[in-house]
Amino acid sequence: MDGPAGVVLGWSGGKDSSLALWQLQRDGIPVRGLLTTVTETFGRVSMHGVREELLDAQSAAVGLPVTKVKIPFPCPNEVYERRMGAVVGELLAAGVDAFAFGDLFLEDVRAYREKALRPTGARVLFPLWLKDTAELAHAFVRAGFRSVLVTVDPRQLDPSFAGRDYDADLLAELPPGVDPCGENGEFHTFVWDGPPFKEPVAVERGEVVERDGFVFADLLPAGAA
Repeated sequence: MDGPAGVVLGWSGGKDSSLALWQLQRDGIPVRGLLTTVTETFGRVSMHGVREELLDAQSAAVGLPVTKVKIPFPCPNEVYERRMGAVVGELLAAGVDAFAFGDLFLEDVRAYREKALRPTGARVLFPLWLKDTAELAHAFVRAGFRSVLVTVDPRQLDPSFAGRDYDADLLAELPPGVDPCGENGEFHTFVWDGPPFKEPVAVERGEVVERDGFVFADLLPAGAA
């Protein structure tokens, strides 16, 4: 079976989507762009809380256009699906024939994506699926990726981890039961440099705040503080 002609990658700006991009590139699969959900109420990447201008800077740094699905806050599921469906339709009409995601082992998430995209006929790719998350985490650090924890679920991980670099020291300090890739929602990251990046994204750390049950470490474009 021939490979896909054009892939759009679900992009959170974090380490799993960055690893997925790197893996697709190493496999010779053409990635045409990124797809990100942005909460229009705040102008930030949904769940991660990263400013939209930093998403744009990432897009420029990896040399791929980003398509944004704008959603309100709060966002009922039917609104999310309607807006996502409209954007996916536009991408398919533009020649995209596959969508890739950086999911690791959550079966329900994979099943949801496959079910949602099945009517379109597009392929659904999971380049990191069932890879050992401890090995992935350490490979990420060894490969030269640079990232910071931007969201922490304090019910699963101490809030003091918010704003820290995702590096070997942090991995060594993660308590038992916390997935080293944060696949259970323990934390989210923002990647500012690594193999797919043509140049680093210059960021500065801002304040750490607790909102809606999560702890967010704000990042600002360098010089904006």
